[in-house]
Amino acid sequence: MKLWMLVPALGSVMVLAVFLLGLQRDNATILPSALLNKPVPEFQIAALRDGEAPLSADAMREPGVKLVNVWASWCGPCRIEHPNIEALAREGITVHGINYKDDDANAEAFLKELGDPYTLIGADRAGRGGIEWGVYGVPETFVIDGDGTIVYKHVGPIVQRDMAKMRKMIAKAAE
Repeated sequence: MKLWMLVPALGSVMVLAVFLLGLQRDNATILPSALLNKPVPEFQIAALRDGEAPLSADAMREPGVKLVNVWASWCGPCRIEHPNIEALAREGITVHGINYKDDDANAEAFLKELGDPYTLIGADRAGRGGIEWGVYGVPETFVIDGDGTIVYKHVGPIVQRDMAKMRKMIAKAAE
């Protein structure tokens, strides 16, 4: 057997090794955010429900740690994370929601079916609020400290293995 015949096989093994190493890294939830450690952007998003207060930067500057969860009824991973968002709300964390590029009736049906953990919900029908927040997609969740500063951004669904980190970031924001 000639040595040159092994080159394609060795090349394939090397490429496979690089892909396997890449799959072990958690790059999906580590996306850069220009907003980290900065005040929340100035924004105001109309309320999902008539007669309720809009979601705005003023609400983010109220005392206490807050989460801002960007979600949509059409988002499968949002369904998966919803019980964990509800659990954090039951623990006393203020959770605000940005309903992203969604139909109001579908959003209401989602909340009726799964529960409503949100203190305020903005209906970002056109996605403009998401742009101001630097949202890549849904779901995304931001931890906001009592001064209205974004201290953490979680990209993707908050699943059970993420809850310890979320609680840690919430505790850190409370300091």
